[in-house]
Amino acid sequence: MRVSSFMKRLGVKLSLNDPRWGSGKDNKPQANEGKKPGEGGPPDMEQLWRDFNQRLNNLFGQKRPNGNNNNGNDGGDGGPRPGPDLSGGMRATAGAVAVVVALIWLASGSFIVQEGQTGVVYTFGKVSHTTGSGFNWRWPYPFQSDETVKVSQMRVVEIGYRGNIKNKQTRESLMLTDDENIIDIQFAVQFKLKDPVAWLMNNRDEEDTVRQVAETSIREIVGKNKMDFVLYEGRDKVAFETQQLMQQILDRYASGVLISTVTLQAVQPPEQVQSAFDDAVKAGQDRERQKNEGQAYANDVIPKARGTASRLLQESEAYRSMVVENATGNASRFKQVLVEYQKAPGVTRDRMYLDTMQQIFASASKVMVDAKTGSNLLYLPLDKLIAQAAATDAQAAAARAAAQAAANAPPAAASLPNDLVPSVEVNRLRDPRSREALRDRESR
Repeated sequence: MRVSSFMKRLGVKLSLNDPRWGSGKDNKPQANEGKKPGEGGPPDMEQLWRDFNQRLNNLFGQKRPNGNNNNGNDGGDGGPRPGPDLSGGMRATAGAVAVVVALIWLASGSFIVQEGQTGVVYTFGKVSHTTGSGFNWRWPYPFQSDETVKVSQMRVVEIGYRGNIKNKQTRESLMLTDDENIIDIQFAVQFKLKDPVAWLMNNRDEEDTVRQVAETSIREIVGKNKMDFVLYEGRDKVAFETQQLMQQILDRYASGVLISTVTLQAVQPPEQVQSAFDDAVKAGQDRERQKNEGQAYANDVIPKARGTASRLLQESEAYRSMVVENATGNASRFKQVLVEYQKAPGVTRDRMYLDTMQQIFASASKVMVDAKTGSNLLYLPLDKLIAQAAATDAQAAAARAAAQAAANAPPAAASLPNDLVPSVEVNRLRDPRSREALRDRESR
């Protein structure tokens, strides 16, 4: 439809059923237009093509030179046959089309950069400048081109595995340690871009460059350490040193990469010797567990033993002090009694005898009656006897409790209560069966 309308605007009619075929502009037949010479039959296609070319020439401002043509299609005056004057409208249409095409071409230079991205503009293939986020414009192709780079995105490169640590890449993961052992390491590197221009222009395959640098760095670090250090206590140190070495190499390459973290996903011996290493690890764990249990038992028993020893030492010191003080007191009292005895032996003997008998009878539960008096009235101190019986029962219960407590307590040096030692010493001195009591009786 567009071709036919364009042909109509040019004044070219190709329909054979047109009743105005061969007529001019005013529906008047033209003598030789579109017909073979000497014939009134169908139009000549070659002549139509010549007319079409002539009108195109008129449209673009080209005039046909004066003179007769070879086909004898000149007018009666011998000059060229004038065609329709369509040059003015067609030129306006062509100008409008050219303006629209130019606007579309200029609009193709606009582009939008999202947040977190940076636009890089090339001029004839060379980086000219960078743009920030938002709407931007550049000269269209072929003068300039653009490319957007995500600078805030955290990128991840996996070494020794792909996607999952079970999907191992043995060519990347197997490494040699300082003690000539083979170790299997899978780790991931997280990085961002600090210079998008360097990232695009200085790297042929960006992620592959980072992967090769990571593999080179960790092989160097692992090759300087023992296998046990890398397997157990040195993982954090290996990751930290690998990150530093990677950053140094990438800065030297001017790759525009900033390493964020290096994470060791799996560090283990090769699969062929994994079971033997597992047994060794279990044995080491059992050894540590038993050491911890022994240390805990020692921490529980040793303080108790030290406390018991300290208590026994203090009790022994107290008993020694008590015995020494009692002996000193008894010696002093004996010296005082000796002085009094030397002054009045008989009186002193009687007083000592009476005191001793009073102490004996005070603790006795028997009542002695003098039958020679012949008195029918007998006085028995029942209240004192009942109180004495109750005190005796209380002392017996206390003694049984003390004995039971002593049986349950750990063995210690035998010691007497402080309140019983003086009485024992006094009773020993005042025992009526002692030598001094017998001497007093004999002297009487």
